[in-house]
Amino acid sequence: MSSALPIYLTDKMPVNYISEKAVLCFKDEAAYIVLEESESENLRRIQKAGRQLDNQGIKQLAPMGDGWDKERQWALSLGYTSTLSTNKVQWHEGDKAVTEQLQHMSDVYRFARELVNLSAEEIYPLSLAERVANHLTELAPEHVSYEIIKGDELKDAGWMGIYTVGRASQHIPAMLVVDYNPTGDANAPVESALIGKGITYDSGGYSIKPSEGMLSMKCDMGGAATVSGALSLAIRNGLNKRVKLFLCCAENMIDGRAYKLGDVITYKNGTTVEVVNTDAEGRLVLADGLQAAGEAGAKQVIDAATLTGAAQMAVGNEYNALFSIDDQAATKALNCAVQQGEALWRLPLASWHAENCPSAFADTANSRPQKGGGAGGASNAAGFLLRFAPNDGKGWLHFDLAGAYQKSATAMWPVGATAMGVRTIAATITD
Repeated sequence: MSSALPIYLTDKMPVNYISEKAVLCFKDEAAYIVLEESESENLRRIQKAGRQLDNQGIKQLAPMGDGWDKERQWALSLGYTSTLSTNKVQWHEGDKAVTEQLQHMSDVYRFARELVNLSAEEIYPLSLAERVANHLTELAPEHVSYEIIKGDELKDAGWMGIYTVGRASQHIPAMLVVDYNPTGDANAPVESALIGKGITYDSGGYSIKPSEGMLSMKCDMGGAATVSGALSLAIRNGLNKRVKLFLCCAENMIDGRAYKLGDVITYKNGTTVEVVNTDAEGRLVLADGLQAAGEAGAKQVIDAATLTGAAQMAVGNEYNALFSIDDQAATKALNCAVQQGEALWRLPLASWHAENCPSAFADTANSRPQKGGGAGGASNAAGFLLRFAPNDGKGWLHFDLAGAYQKSATAMWPVGATAMGVRTIAATITD
């Protein structure tokens, strides 16, 4: 095995033939990252340097010298890890506690990224549920129990959103319910519920996507990967509260049994929903997860989903979007995002957004019959979910994961999953 390349931080370019705008240079069999005055810009420069080092085929890095705090090492790791690489950062030996935290984060992010990056042939509803259940059980076997409700069992249990969206696939739909209870009290209250959109492949259904739009749709279970990773990280960080995880897993496919435009779904709580767009399926499955969280009596409810292109249009791929009608809960999440170094931006949501997808045949439609759901599509999608949020939306947070997946490489990120949001959600349920 080759030795690791030493990498140093400096405030002055150590060679005079490199452009002053360069973030990285090499000298005396070592690499140097040139810093500036702004720490936020420094983290960006370090992550960019990690991408450049990965692209050059360097297999191991060893941060050396002064200045390598936790966030700087993490920025290097984020840029240095790509889809197929087995790259390794040898963490700086300055602080053993920091080294342990970084290794926890690295292990969790590799797990979450792999779930998203693997093909739909490998990650389908049941395999997603089983992988996550096994991962969490191995992590805390004495505190984790789980149930997988699948196929026609979903219909019998009243989880009609997941059942309806997934019934046309050869891979049966499933809901994973994980109970993490470290209290030792079987009657302990559920402090938080995490809900993840687990659409392992999204063809769009009869509202079929164009070919180029389908290429990356193995990533449509990014919400499930994010909340699973968040719970994994929180457990590693000593989470001592009871948390339930609900993954809403299905493939949105087409055959003679597929749900159609004009169909009306009757949910467990009696709400009726007219389908005006089968490609607005994520909110249909999340509605089941939100009702399940309500049944569990969770005080804090967080859902995460690669839900709308409208959120990406609003915040780009550099941020995740946050929706809530609970200002206190939203402020807490935004503060956690700042502390964890993740980009999160709150977009508008008011109670009246729940009325923005009217139907003449049901209580609501699942979208507007317009491309992208029309103006305010991300807020209207969140408004649909608000109908199913427990406690009239108090304590509820909806993450629309615009930054969860990169369709092409950038200076900061490789192609594929980013796992952005894992740290923020983990901190939000731990705090």
